[in-house]
Formats: sequence, structure tokens, C-alpha cells
Amino acid sequence: MRDDSQASTSIWMATATTPSQSRLKESIRTDVCIIGAGIAGLSTAYLLGREGRSVVVLDDGLIGGGMTGRTTAHLTNAFDDRYVEMEKIHGAEESRLIAESHTAAIDKVSEIVTSEKIDCAFEWLDGFLFAQTPDDLQLLHDELAAAHRAGLVVEKVSRAPIESFDTGVALRFPRQAQFHPLTYLAGLTRAMMRDGGRMFGETHATKIEGGSPARIETSHGPVVTSDVVVVATNTPVNDRVAIHTKQAPYVTYVIGIHAPKGSVTRALYWDTGDPYHYVRLQSVNDHDVLIVGGEDHKTGQANDGHERYGRLEQWTRERFPQAGEVQFRWSGQVMEPVDGVAFIGRNPLDDDNVYIATGDSGQGMTHGTIAGMLLTDLIQDRKNRWEDLYSPSRVRVKSLPEYASENINVAGQYADYVTAGDLKSESEIRPGEGAIIREGVSKLAVHRDEAGAVHKLSAVCPHMGCIVAWNSTERTWDCPCHGSRFSAEGKVYQGPANSDLSAAE
Repeated sequence: MRDDSQASTSIWMATATTPSQSRLKESIRTDVCIIGAGIAGLSTAYLLGREGRSVVVLDDGLIGGGMTGRTTAHLTNAFDDRYVEMEKIHGAEESRLIAESHTAAIDKVSEIVTSEKIDCAFEWLDGFLFAQTPDDLQLLHDELAAAHRAGLVVEKVSRAPIESFDTGVALRFPRQAQFHPLTYLAGLTRAMMRDGGRMFGETHATKIEGGSPARIETSHGPVVTSDVVVVATNTPVNDRVAIHTKQAPYVTYVIGIHAPKGSVTRALYWDTGDPYHYVRLQSVNDHDVLIVGGEDHKTGQANDGHERYGRLEQWTRERFPQAGEVQFRWSGQVMEPVDGVAFIGRNPLDDDNVYIATGDSGQGMTHGTIAGMLLTDLIQDRKNRWEDLYSPSRVRVKSLPEYASENINVAGQYADYVTAGDLKSESEIRPGEGAIIREGVSKLAVHRDEAGAVHKLSAVCPHMGCIVAWNSTERTWDCPCHGSRFSAEGKVYQGPANSDLSAAE
């Protein structure tokens, strides 16, 4: 299987059929315009449509074609950044609200699946958190107590139910769930359109302005005007600074590996490593696929994806000796807020009718559903208990050291302007590869395609001017500052940049 971003396919993309959507052909007016057809955008669109609001959804790709299509689709209230840490940063009451909101999100997905009769393999499961090393046993003890204080029913068990290796003591989180994310989104889309909503694909929003009315311009001409605009693009493409200094982009890696049906107990599994591993099963025809993720790193700051996939496979085979052939490999991008909690609400330093949803922190399926619930309440002018917790304008004093660390890291990336290129000459670039090459005072992103033709682009990210880096595993140009990603030919497909790499001068 090829590893470039145009050919690598998650298990969801390979096993789903999503409704095709036409391009926006004329200027239109609506109550709410939502940018982004992932789980946050479509959950918001569906719930607003249920309340009688007219909704338009725009996306420049396919339904779920962004990070929702690259998730591992755990639906869990076992918080990735640990309740013991959330209690330290946010306090006991906010920790309870975190648990409450993620639990409510799982219940909301279940409710929608039932009421809309969506065949998306939704399944209630237990989740198990186990220690990566014996030194992490105290963390399990502390997390159990913090989860109880947050109001969750969690118990300590002697081991997770995996016959092939002894995890040792584990925490069991009941009433977790999993589903097929793209078939779920297809069901949401059909229901949203039944209620009068409109969905347009292949429609790139180039300019997003709040005000009365909000105005969304597209790359091919038509304009959408609306009372409210929601930017649900994984990371906001309408901001330059406001949110991007408060979260950091990380690439995470996933493999899907053949396992005999029934050979692994169906559950969600997580260890305490840093970065941690996360595991689930998906049934495909006559076998199971063991889906294993981990090996995270800052976007654009490592180019060793093949090695990371190899380490994931080794970790998996050591613990699941029945594992067979690797059938899928893919990566996704996770936005990590400095205080661990998503940003959902009114966009800071913007008009009051502009809302954002970002900062999934590795729990995009529940955070995206929370976004739908919370934004619907805010847009409908209803009070919501979670509003302050998820406010994009919040500042948590205890998260300031992490804030400083991440932004010092970003500042350090600008030193790339004065360094040498990856290679001295384009003649050193092999077909299918790319490299940064210095040409006078400029740096160029140079790609040689499979036919041998050389393509030269400016290496400067159009978002905040960082120098992009070549990702040889995905065959993309990745920005090491705020996580923008571009195809080998320079086409933007991951924000916060909202335009392509420019041609080399």
C-alpha cells in the first residue's frame, strides 16, 4: 500500500459510502452557515435543523473527509489528559462538568442513532486504562480517585480482558462506545437535509466575516449570507492568532491489523504511555480489524513516519500475537489545547455571531458532539452549564507554563529562515519525494513527481510565515508552527492556512 496522502486510506474511508454533494452554484441566504462537514459541523447542523433553523453546510471536500475520517472513533468519557490533571488545572467543579459533558455526548450519539435509525455499527463497550510500566500504577490509583470525584462510575480490576498478555491492574470505565464515524455522518446529513438543511461540497470558503449579516465568500464566486456562522474546520481557518497560540498540532499514527474474529475481547483499551496507545476492534466481513494508534509528535517536527508505524506494529504484535497482516495505515492531526479542554463558543476578538469548535485533544468524537449541543444552545440563546468551561476566551492560570512552552517551541521554528536547506540541489530529490532548498535568500519547497517533473513552490506557510517541512510518509508539506498541511503540489487541505502555497518567484 502506498503511504502518500492521496492514496493512504483509513478503514472508515475504505468501508463507507457517503452522500455526494454538489458545489454551491449561486449566492444564498440562510439562518446559520457552517464551515466544515466533520462531526462538529454536522452535529451542529443536525441539532439546529431539529429546532427549525435553516442551515447551510460548506466543505471543500467530502463529508467527513477531514480529521473525522482519520479518527479511531472512540466514544469515551475516560479523559485523555486524565481527570487528576484536569482537577489541578480547572478545579473540582469543572472536572465534573468535563465528565458530565462527555457522558452526555455519548448518550446523544446513541439517541440520534436510535431515533434516526442510522446503521453505523454503534456498540456499547467497556473501556480499560492500564499502566504502560509498573511506575504508572500510582497514576492509576490517583486517576481512579479523581474520576470518582468527577462523578464517574469507575472500578479497579485485576487486569484488562486481553488473554494474550497480562496488563496488570486496570481501570474499567463502563458505558463507553464505538461506531463507524462516516456512516454516522452520512445519516446525520440525510436527516439534516430532510429537515431543510443544505450541504455543498467542493466549496472552499475563502473569506469569513461576522456582522449583520455574516458573509462567507467562496473561491469560485457564490456568497453565503447568514445570521450566524460556525467555523468547524478542526482548527479555525478564520483566525491568525487568537486560538492558535492556545493549542498545538500533533500528528498521531494508526494501523489496522487483521485479527481472527472473536480472538480479542471487544472493548476500548488505553495505556498510560506518553504518547499513549489506544486500541479498539472493528468487524469487517469474516474477520476483525485491530485498530491501534499512538506514536504522536508535533506536526512538521519529525519525518520518521515509517519508523513510527513500525513501532506501532511491534507494540501490537508483542501484545496480540494473533495479529496478522497490516491492512490499513493512516495518520491524523490532533489539536491539543494547553489546558486539555476544547474551545467551543464565540470566537475571541470577532463579531458576536461567529462561533468556533476546535481543540479536540484526541477526543474528537465526543468533543464534536459536545460542540453540536453547546453551540445549538448558544445560537438559540439558551444557557448551558458547559459554556464557561469550553469558552474560547478562557484563560486558566495553571495552564500558563504549558502555554509558554508551546509558544516558545513555535517561536523556535522561525529559525528555519536562516538555516541551510535539506538538500543543496533539486537534482538530489528522488521521484515522489520533496525537500526544502535554499535559493538565494529564499527557501523553496521542491517536489519531484513520479514522472520526474520538478515543481517549485514558496516554502513559506501563508498562515503565519513559518517554513514548511516535507513529510515523506504522507507526501505533504507540513507547517511546524500551527499545523497547516499542503499536498505535494501545494494545495492546502489542513488549516489554519486557508490558501495554497504560492508559486516560487
